[in-house]
Amino acid sequence: MSQSPLQRVIKLIGTQVALAKAIGVKQAHIWNWLNRDGGEVPPAYVLKACSAVEWKVTPHELRPDIYPNITDGMPATIEADA
Repeated sequence: MSQSPLQRVIKLIGTQVALAKAIGVKQAHIWNWLNRDGGEVPPAYVLKACSAVEWKVTPHELRPDIYPNITDGMPATIEADA
């Protein structure tokens, strides 16, 4: 079974606790997103999560419903490299 984009973010940053600290929420929020919310990151935290893993997971991967184009939400410097 392949990893969800949120699971990839967690793997890249290390732990749910590390992600929570990086984006300013409690670990329980991360757990809820994974287990209760189907891996859906709330809109206010998508860019923070992507930035925390240096854009190795993109906003489009985390929330294609909000960021429908591959480069949506990406910083201009990274977008130019894509």
